[in-house]
Amino acid sequence: MMKKTLILASLFAFATSVVCFADTDVKTKQLAVPQQRMEQTKRPDCKMPPKGPDFKKRHAEFEKRLNLTDKQKQKAEEIHKQGFEKIKPIMEKTKLKQKELFELKDAQDEQSVQKKEQLKKEIGALKQEARELQKQNMKDFENILTKKQKKELEKIKEEGRKNFQKNFKKHPRPGFGPGFGPGPVEILPQPPLQKEVK
Repeated sequence: MMKKTLILASLFAFATSVVCFADTDVKTKQLAVPQQRMEQTKRPDCKMPPKGPDFKKRHAEFEKRLNLTDKQKQKAEEIHKQGFEKIKPIMEKTKLKQKELFELKDAQDEQSVQKKEQLKKEIGALKQEARELQKQNMKDFENILTKKQKKELEKIKEEGRKNFQKNFKKHPRPGFGPGFGPGPVEILPQPPLQKEVK
């Protein structure tokens, strides 16, 4: 019995000593990891967006469905390139602001908090500007289409919306309500309380 107690006591002492002498610099290492990861995954300067393996196929189907002429295809390519050149500086500014915001992520002093709020507003404004340019780009593209092609484009857009909604329902994201939790909690009805009989 005494042997067992002695063995248990030595195991307990060993376990607590391991915890006491563990690496206490864990927090600084954890903070350094995202920064290192961000530096390792630096993206090259803003270039044309990458195209998936089936892009050419989808692009060809799109052109075929709209029945674009060679002249329209050439004009559409010009519109796309001009739109990209207009949006490129906005995307670069957005990327810089996001990087600056990421660097302030753990700062809690009042000046940093105000700076983070200001950066969020600036990023939002830049994203809105990019959306406006994309809308204008789409309007420019629609202007080169005939009425029949515009109707077909509307059908394509509607199909895309339906596919998005269908796929979005398959993979729902958590709700973004107060507290960024899973959304509002459903309160189930409770049975009425019964009075105690004495």
